[in-house]
Amino acid sequence: MLLLLLLFILSDVAVTLLSTATPTPSPQLLNCSTTFDCGPLRNISYPFTGGVRPSHCGPPEFHLVCLGDDLAQITTGSMNYRVLELDQINQTLLLSRSDLYNNTCLSNNYFNTTLNSTFFRYEIGVDAEDLTLFYGCSTRMNIQPGNMFQCQINGNSSISYYLVGPVPSDPILSVSKCNASVRVPILKSYATLLTTNRSTIMLKEALSEGFSVNYTDPYEEECRKCQGIGGECGFDSYQASPICICDGGVCSVTGSKNQVSLGIGLALAGAAFTGILLGFWIFSMRSKRRRKREAATVAASAVQSECKGISGGPPSSKTLLPVSTTSYSRTTLSYPSSNSDLEKGSTYFGVQVFSYEELEEATHNFDPARELGDGGFGTVYYGELHDGRVVAVKRLYENNMKRVEQFVNEVEILTRLRHGNLVTLYGCTSRRSRELLLVYEFIPNGTVADHLHGKREGAGLLPWPIRLNIAIETADALSYLHEIDVIHRDVKTNNILLDNDFRVKVADFGLSRMFPNDVTHVSTAPQGTPGYVDPEYYQCFQLTDKSDVYSFGVVLCELLSSKAAVDTNRHRQEINLANMAINKIQNHALEELVDPCLGFETDYSVKRMATLVAELAFRCLQQERDLRPTMLEVLEALRRIKNEENNFQNSEVVEMDIQPDDAGFLKNNIVPPPLSPESVVNDKFVSNSNTASSF
Repeated sequence: MLLLLLLFILSDVAVTLLSTATPTPSPQLLNCSTTFDCGPLRNISYPFTGGVRPSHCGPPEFHLVCLGDDLAQITTGSMNYRVLELDQINQTLLLSRSDLYNNTCLSNNYFNTTLNSTFFRYEIGVDAEDLTLFYGCSTRMNIQPGNMFQCQINGNSSISYYLVGPVPSDPILSVSKCNASVRVPILKSYATLLTTNRSTIMLKEALSEGFSVNYTDPYEEECRKCQGIGGECGFDSYQASPICICDGGVCSVTGSKNQVSLGIGLALAGAAFTGILLGFWIFSMRSKRRRKREAATVAASAVQSECKGISGGPPSSKTLLPVSTTSYSRTTLSYPSSNSDLEKGSTYFGVQVFSYEELEEATHNFDPARELGDGGFGTVYYGELHDGRVVAVKRLYENNMKRVEQFVNEVEILTRLRHGNLVTLYGCTSRRSRELLLVYEFIPNGTVADHLHGKREGAGLLPWPIRLNIAIETADALSYLHEIDVIHRDVKTNNILLDNDFRVKVADFGLSRMFPNDVTHVSTAPQGTPGYVDPEYYQCFQLTDKSDVYSFGVVLCELLSSKAAVDTNRHRQEINLANMAINKIQNHALEELVDPCLGFETDYSVKRMATLVAELAFRCLQQERDLRPTMLEVLEALRRIKNEENNFQNSEVVEMDIQPDDAGFLKNNIVPPPLSPESVVNDKFVSNSNTASSF
């Protein structure tokens, strides 16, 4: 009886061991602690998989396909998307539809953008805005021409349109008038741009820049428990459930292994069966033949039963097998190249896109000896391109979202400008490049600030005729900007470049704003350079074209005085040049403001013109913007001053000992502006007499 009891105990142990035994853990249960790079994305971890990170290390919805050094792709909702940016801290993705990347036309598959809402979401009106593309439309459309673009459908050119925002219930465009329509989300900032800058280039840019998506891992709680016991988060695609990986095997979140290797299980089972057979042999030697036959029958039956358990059953459901990647092979084949579309000869807002390596070589690895200037947003370097062009390369200090916004803003604005007194933008790097770089024409003669009170001050004095021409050409450039609804917002002598003939090139549009023509002002936080900021803009947060007029008034004062806009070495009441100039003008002490080297006291012609320019500067510096002239009026006034001098013999003589009622800027009905906030000095304000060009 004792041996029989032992038989049943050992049989039960063997069956239990076999039922829990699994194959040796696959090597694919390893490597989940590693991060990976994919295209432009770096140091990616759970829940994402791809590259050197195996598929069992995260849910299949987060699998990335890595195509070379420049492209990363994710498939969701049966649609392929380029992953432009990935922020694992804030759990956001910047996605762009692969079939509409740098492209506006679809040959087929006219599907709306869809995402698996369990894992991905975006909010229309908050993060994104809907863009609807209409293909194969009738020409009889009551819609602005700027919204139209051409596509080839079945080999024939077809009219297509786009519409930003929700489609009206009684739409101008409808399926009855168009063959197909596709809804695509875009960034809200680009939706705004598309309403003011209607062009195919802008449409391509909006589609390429994609839209922001928040992602959520529904297995986050299980993963947190797994990490709490020192495990690594994984996923069993066959069971569609999360797993916790410990030492290459699957463990429970309590920390105990729920798997025993097949080798150990079989060894224990074999030992059990050996004991059983040995017990039967001893028992048979001491029992009667009848009982020995019965025992033998029982033993044979047990062996057959257990052997079926070994050879016939399926593997344990807990066994983790390699996850097939067949479903992603289609993704890889859909791309003809792994090179970025924003490199090597492509365009961005219509200008050339340079590779980082090309500009690094052009500037001799950004050699400090080649620095042209160091401003508030970046350093400018002298460079030589492969095609022989001499350029100025602006290297932004930080590649963060604020710098990207300024980068995109400057590129977009400069590509719209066509004026001889505005600096020409040759190109830039991709906004997802290693660094943000802008490539301009090289202007060899420094800035106006350099010549007035900077490093070129001793190289030769700027005579009055050149200073007057600088004022006229700068006013001409700003007048042009205002005419096309652009506010520069950082007008200063550091941003006025000079060529070898002292012709003006206005630069640095990083803070500029496109100004809608149907509003009176734009509400925005004041930005600019101390000493130049419009006091009303500073107080009311309302940006208008008159803000540029105020800044230009400070530039006129610099041209008159050769003094910096802010200089803490001056007397406290004169640190701010604008306030100093107003005080001198009102107290009939213009000779104390104007640079004596200009011949103000000895040359009657200079004295007369400088007086008129001072009056104009006074009008520009009025605190209330409605009292300031427009930039066009400033330009016309400067041209009159120059023309009157050319015809001086026929002009009326103006004496300097005029009374308050004899000159417009001294009349009592014009109240001088109080000290602007820029005149309040603290330790962080220093003299900008040595400030170089910031472009």
